[in-house]
Amino acid sequence: MVEAVLIDLFSLPANLQNNIQELLHNTLEAIEKCSAIHAPCVYVMCCQRQGSERKGEQEFLLAALRGFQSLKRLEVVCAQTTAAALYTIKQRLDEKDLSIIKVILPTIRKDLMKVYIDNLFTAVYQFEFEDLQLISDSESLQISEHQHEGQIIPSQDVALIQSEIQMYLESLPSLKGELTILRSSLIPDDIFLHGFTTRTGGISYIPTLSSCNLFSSSKRRDPQIVVKENLRRLANTAGFNPETFHRVKVDHANAVCIMGKTEPDNYDGIVTDQKGVTLAAPGADCIPVLFADPVRRACGAAHSGWKGTLLGVSMATVNAMVSAYGCNMKDILVVLGPSVGPCCYKLPHESAKEFHRIDPKCVRLFDSANPYIDIRRATRILLERGGILPENIQDDSITDQNQNITFCTACHPDKFYSHFRDGTNFGTQIGFISIKD
Repeated sequence: MVEAVLIDLFSLPANLQNNIQELLHNTLEAIEKCSAIHAPCVYVMCCQRQGSERKGEQEFLLAALRGFQSLKRLEVVCAQTTAAALYTIKQRLDEKDLSIIKVILPTIRKDLMKVYIDNLFTAVYQFEFEDLQLISDSESLQISEHQHEGQIIPSQDVALIQSEIQMYLESLPSLKGELTILRSSLIPDDIFLHGFTTRTGGISYIPTLSSCNLFSSSKRRDPQIVVKENLRRLANTAGFNPETFHRVKVDHANAVCIMGKTEPDNYDGIVTDQKGVTLAAPGADCIPVLFADPVRRACGAAHSGWKGTLLGVSMATVNAMVSAYGCNMKDILVVLGPSVGPCCYKLPHESAKEFHRIDPKCVRLFDSANPYIDIRRATRILLERGGILPENIQDDSITDQNQNITFCTACHPDKFYSHFRDGTNFGTQIGFISIKD
């Protein structure tokens, strides 16, 4: 069932007010007849023009809307670009958690509109398209059919649309305050650039994703192009190049990518000795773990959830640094970033048994159906058993809380995202590291 209707008048000439008014009236009348029981939200999208033209256009649109009392949720969205108008409508849809949208538009706009939608929406949304019925006996509404539905959009046109969207997103203000980066005192800042992000300073507006979400998924409502803008802002603040940024391809396992060698399809650890290359691991309860060897000048990042922790992804990343770059185990520094703490994290008893085998102190209320689990302690124990010096690991066991960066993500909704706390449409922060030039 259609939840929202978008009527695209963006490309129609503004000087044909009477014809467009009739066109819009007929379209709304058809929607009203089809929606007697479940009235959808209706958004009319048009170009915002300057001066008297703008005022006149809005007046005739409002005149066309009069008399449609049953379509109570009806809004005109005027903007200077299609990107701006469509992004505003996306915000309205997300506020109401709507996902099934009918787009009524001129045939010549359909393929272009699909490019905008592909960039601004994810697979969470479903779109269907219907032709806007132009008044056939009116010569004044004949629009140049220079492009027909089904034609492949030239790559330069796609690039122009992406550039238009990007410029609009760059113009948006940051939400929830300035972008904040947490840094460890263990990693020497004269050799490495590193940090752990918080949720502030980006443009993502959905409450559970707001505001500096750094991961896009087909199951969430934040598109890749918004995540890219958040990353650009992070890169500007932190001082790294977003074009040489490499995030692990999460598989919740223990494969490690060595930069410069064949890249696996999926991996939860990544290492390099190349200067200026930024490695990153996501976390929204799972641990983003950073590795630095100031002697061999190598670094790494790993994503360690409960499965990856049990599979030893952190030691797998350490071993990759040793084998690829000749690192000495005793020189490697390891920092565990914000992640769900033993105060909040529960797993079914069967999974808890595996942590109990590592060390009984990794499990609290072991005899319960869903014991509390300490994936950080388990990670430390496995690293120490592998040869990492205890003093070269920074986690939540440090006594100086001014140095603490291993906060519980679930306990701090103002600072961090949490899948455990927020559900399926959750945001993601990252840990990142690079070797300075």
